[in-house]
Amino acid sequence: MVMMAAADGTEPENPPNQSLGERVGARVRKARRLSGMSRRVLSENSDVSPRYLAQLETGEGNISIGLLQRVANALECRIEWLIGEDDPWDTDSLQILERYREASEEVREQVRDALRIDSASARRAGRICLIGLRGAGKSTLGKLLAEKLDLPFVELTDVIEKSAGMPLSEIMAFYGQEGYRELEAQALDQVSTAQDRLVLAVAGGIVAEPETFDTLLNQFHTIWLRASPVEHMVRVQAQGDRRPMVGNPEAMDQLKSILASREAQYSRATEQLDTSGQTLETSLQQVQQLVMDRNLLNQT
Repeated sequence: MVMMAAADGTEPENPPNQSLGERVGARVRKARRLSGMSRRVLSENSDVSPRYLAQLETGEGNISIGLLQRVANALECRIEWLIGEDDPWDTDSLQILERYREASEEVREQVRDALRIDSASARRAGRICLIGLRGAGKSTLGKLLAEKLDLPFVELTDVIEKSAGMPLSEIMAFYGQEGYRELEAQALDQVSTAQDRLVLAVAGGIVAEPETFDTLLNQFHTIWLRASPVEHMVRVQAQGDRRPMVGNPEAMDQLKSILASREAQYSRATEQLDTSGQTLETSLQQVQQLVMDRNLLNQT
């Protein structure tokens, strides 16, 4: 049966009760029309006889898959475009599929992750972690943000100290830097397992252990609290800790060096917020608005 054209001259797409043969015929006609190719030229390019093509386009043909593949090749389209229910020229699905096929593996992984029910966004929903150098305001802003969002606030160093049964200074003296990093990783796993929704603050050096930092990025929406080196130093001293400067005239240069060495890792955070020159109230408003605008509390 020959498919009738619509009143505007276009052919109806997938009308009710359309058979597979009729759908394939309509698709071939459409592909040929869009390419500006006559049936004779299509016959020559596909090495399929004009009689077969005529039968195919009217929906009466019983063409083999092999011959249909040759027709598709000649029309420079995929055979599934001629068979599938979705019209590749009128819907996004097949065009998106084509873009996916051409994309890099990194982009493909991002697409797969976004479409998974257990996506990274779903895993991180409700879990917010503030990262950055000492003096960034992670503890102060973290507590206030948690109150605003009605979430528990956790300092990872507190979890580490509780787990080890000793203060941080003794942990470093007893276990050393390597032992501390192991305790830090264990504490992060503990918090991730126990808490579905919280605001977490972590030490600035957590980026030094790639595996631990990858876990953090995977399990939490991270916000890098940025500030200038001078402001970092001023804030630490304002807290009553003058150790960074006492007897160390090169403290500022060292701080700048640390910030520069960690910047690439901090930049992997979900979001960034520059608090330089901002009051505590303004920074709190900004970080809360960022959480709301980016929908960090919900599955996306």
